[in-house]
Amino acid sequence: MSTVESTLALARPHSVSVGDTLPELKIPITATLIVTGAIATRDFQKVHHDKDVAIAAGTKDVFMNILTTNALVNRYVGEWAGPTARMSRINIRLGATNFPGDEMVFTGSVEAVDGQKITLKVIGTNSLGPHVTGTIDLSIPSREETA
Repeated sequence: MSTVESTLALARPHSVSVGDTLPELKIPITATLIVTGAIATRDFQKVHHDKDVAIAAGTKDVFMNILTTNALVNRYVGEWAGPTARMSRINIRLGATNFPGDEMVFTGSVEAVDGQKITLKVIGTNSLGPHVTGTIDLSIPSREETA
């Protein structure tokens, strides 16, 4: 487990309340992250791995696909919630494009708590503005249920 991962997992409180904030997570956006994310998700659109094609299409460089963004949202929430958490709904919307050389900073907050069901609001922002905004529904079993 990386230092970032262990810090996030340890930051999750034992009880969760509306208004709680999740720790910030910074993700460097590299060409390698963009290209490998596209390949891993079987997205072979050339705008995600060929800079010349991306520029010809009107962007400044290759850019991140939505499946990689979704995976990063899942990572952010999962590291905060811990390995026993179960996400039941992820609803995201893309905004500003993620290009190599930038950084995406995730922030989040608890929007609702109903028994074990928790709704989070998550935002991933880069230098151009919000890249991804979304809500995630999840449950975190009690310690007794996971023992």
